[in-house]
Amino acid sequence: LNLNTSRCDVLSGRCFFLVKLQRKIHESGSQSQIVGPSKPILAMVGEDIILPCRLEPATDVVAMTLEWARPDLNPRFVHLRRDGVELLINQYPSYVGRTSLSTDKLKHGDISLKLSKVKLSDEGTYRCHIPSKGTAMVELVVGAISSPVVVIAEIDQPVRAVVLECESKGWYPEPEVLWLDGEGNLLSAGPTETVRGPDDLYTVNVLMLGSHLMNEEILPVCTVPACSCSVLLLPPFLFYVSITC
Repeated sequence: LNLNTSRCDVLSGRCFFLVKLQRKIHESGSQSQIVGPSKPILAMVGEDIILPCRLEPATDVVAMTLEWARPDLNPRFVHLRRDGVELLINQYPSYVGRTSLSTDKLKHGDISLKLSKVKLSDEGTYRCHIPSKGTAMVELVVGAISSPVVVIAEIDQPVRAVVLECESKGWYPEPEVLWLDGEGNLLSAGPTETVRGPDDLYTVNVLMLGSHLMNEEILPVCTVPACSCSVLLLPPFLFYVSITC
């Protein structure tokens, strides 16, 4: 009987151990982890953007320590919240007044950062971090666009030649300019002049010339990413401008 009792005690202890082990595995599998976007986030200069970051499964993080930072900056903090209190005294200067977290969303594990009035200098890799929960990296890519302007720079009536000029200001990153005819064929053009201003935005200027432009109706198109500017030339020297973005 004692032997059986001892054996029973051993078996009971073993069963208890297995139950505890299984419970630990289950609890570990249900712990929240930080999840960020799988692709870079694209923002245009001047707009407001959301840098996504969340806990899965969702957990109330209102009272937790939350850190948004950029490792390449000093101080590195973009937005800091400790034990439910905003601590922005250590915030990097260029982000002052431009970052915020939603308390309502924090209750559901959404720690996405709102960044207002995006600047070129905001481009970089952001670190979304909660101690004991983990870290997610968010890459922000910043761009700037504007409408190109096409003008007839010169007309040589004796040889029936025309010079067209396409200029586009306020772009980032550096744009590419192409001239296309009405059928989408690439036209040869003169050299492209690109200038980067003190605001880090690019201005591009390119000329296209040739007598073939005056022989018949033609639709040259000056294009940069996301925008195009077309000029419809009609003999003798009438033109109509159309800008599409």
